[in-house]
Amino acid sequence: MKDQRFLCCGILLSAGQGKRFDPSGAQHKLLQVLPSGVNVVSASAQHLQQALPQSWAVLADPATSNLASQIQASLHAINFPTYICHDAALGMAHSLRTGVEHLPADANAFVIALADMPFVAIQTLIAIRDALALGADLVVPVCRGQRGNPVGFSRKYLPHLMNLRGDRGARQLLQTEYVTEIEVNDVGILQDIDRPEDLSVYL
Repeated sequence: MKDQRFLCCGILLSAGQGKRFDPSGAQHKLLQVLPSGVNVVSASAQHLQQALPQSWAVLADPATSNLASQIQASLHAINFPTYICHDAALGMAHSLRTGVEHLPADANAFVIALADMPFVAIQTLIAIRDALALGADLVVPVCRGQRGNPVGFSRKYLPHLMNLRGDRGARQLLQTEYVTEIEVNDVGILQDIDRPEDLSVYL
């Protein structure tokens, strides 16, 4: 039986520059509007928050980028908390560290989600949370034989993530540690918005 006191938080990584989507920097992939009427970052945030009410996003410094400011405004409009990573340009590790730094002391686990993956099903996020609640330490969803995102971590991995630097994310952990794979019928775990043509598939 799951511990009713189990607390799993959600961390939405939203600090990337998205240069592959628009090398000129005029547009940001996270601000593109989906058929649902909300933009990419808001859809990702809403799904995460519905599964994990205690969630927040990590952003690049809005003071240095008008697009980052718009992303922050989008999230504030849906009452989704945000934290600023002032050295986000140095790589994903810095955003990860900023995200986990804000974990409450009583958090047992957390899910790292990517803001450019707005099609991940809420049921998938709940399944990751439930696997962590039942004792798994590292949880990855699998669809059609492929691992995807987001990834769930027990608190035991907090020190490792806090020591990451540069553009090193958590991929090494997935290669060296025991991973609990959960099978899901959710192609959203494999679908990210990286280039304009990726977005056109879903419009």
